[in-house]
Amino acid sequence: MAIKVKLRQKSISNNRQSLYLDFYPAIPDPKTGELTRREFLNMFLTNEIEIEEQKYFDANGKEQKRFVQVLDKKGHPKKIKLNPLDKQHNHDTLQLAEQIRQKMENRVNKPEIYDPFEKEQLRIKEIGDRSFIDYFKQLTDKRKTSNHDNWLSAYSYLNTFTNGKLKFADLNERFCEDFKEYLLNVKSSKSSKKKLSQNTCVSYFNKLKAALKQAFKDGYLQVSLNEKIEPIKTVDIDKNTLTIDELNTLAKTDCPNDILKKAAFFSALTGVPFKEMQNLEWHNIVVSEQNGIAIKTTRQKTTKPYNANIGEQAYVLIGEPQHPTDKVFPGLNDKDRYELFQLWLARAGITKKLTFHDLRHTYGTLQIDAGTDIYVLMGNMAHSNVRFTQQYAHQSDRRKKEAAERVKLNL
Repeated sequence: MAIKVKLRQKSISNNRQSLYLDFYPAIPDPKTGELTRREFLNMFLTNEIEIEEQKYFDANGKEQKRFVQVLDKKGHPKKIKLNPLDKQHNHDTLQLAEQIRQKMENRVNKPEIYDPFEKEQLRIKEIGDRSFIDYFKQLTDKRKTSNHDNWLSAYSYLNTFTNGKLKFADLNERFCEDFKEYLLNVKSSKSSKKKLSQNTCVSYFNKLKAALKQAFKDGYLQVSLNEKIEPIKTVDIDKNTLTIDELNTLAKTDCPNDILKKAAFFSALTGVPFKEMQNLEWHNIVVSEQNGIAIKTTRQKTTKPYNANIGEQAYVLIGEPQHPTDKVFPGLNDKDRYELFQLWLARAGITKKLTFHDLRHTYGTLQIDAGTDIYVLMGNMAHSNVRFTQQYAHQSDRRKKEAAERVKLNL
């Protein structure tokens, strides 16, 4: 009996359709040997009909989810207006998927015409014809933290560089080096007058390397291309910080917003970033005789635990504890850090080019100046790697001055 191979679509998250092959009757899975009716292609279409996720309970009372069409007021499927790029992507993806379906149908119905080597070569060729751009986008969509934005930017530059067309078979060292040069010379998408900073290029190119590493693990690449290409080198950048004298000047200067003033000095005294302060609630501040005063929350940037000790002055600064779920800095918003903070600096006569986040850098630098152990500082700043903390040791002016005076000759 001939095996029928149909190309089908399954609704998934982010308003997409996942393409898969449907076999009838079932065929043995090449990896497990068990009979299967489906093989997902890791290829995706953008829906032309809006889909939403619904939860329901099955016969066993277990919660399940399904995706259903969204209907308009007249009860008709609600259509989505696709842009030309999405339409072209859908067209090209369907064409490629149909080619894969045809080859699979030939293979399962005429296995006798291929020896094991030829079958492996066919498998490699089929994988090589798949879109690496789609695979990269799939990896991007899996990132749920703020790192998703970084992956999305890397995807945008990769998509532009390749015009949206790059197969696994086209990946080699030469391509990677060409993309590296492209990043180092391309104009920023945010400003046509500026190139990407080198450290931004480092981040975007590392996303390509991470995708290549994963593709090798998933069996899409025959060699570990990631290990063959060198990353872009990072460059040390001096971070703008405030001195103790400048902080004291700010303290004596009228601030446009009392909450901003508290938040600014709290950040300079603790190193807590703006987003964490926005979400900080009183139950996140734990006081004990044994461990002192500590903040226990989650980093918005990494979703990892943020556990840091803070000093008595910082604790007194924020005032009397309130209800556990109340915000420590109620009403703190982007206008405070982007507009009012700059106004406050100008009133104080501080002309350095500073952002609110530089208060965190100020904390790191002042702690190094005070002789704090770098690994203790790493913990209090919730850095995932000590090299992020070492940057403060690199730029500590006081430490540089002290080091210059340590070696003296009897002249």
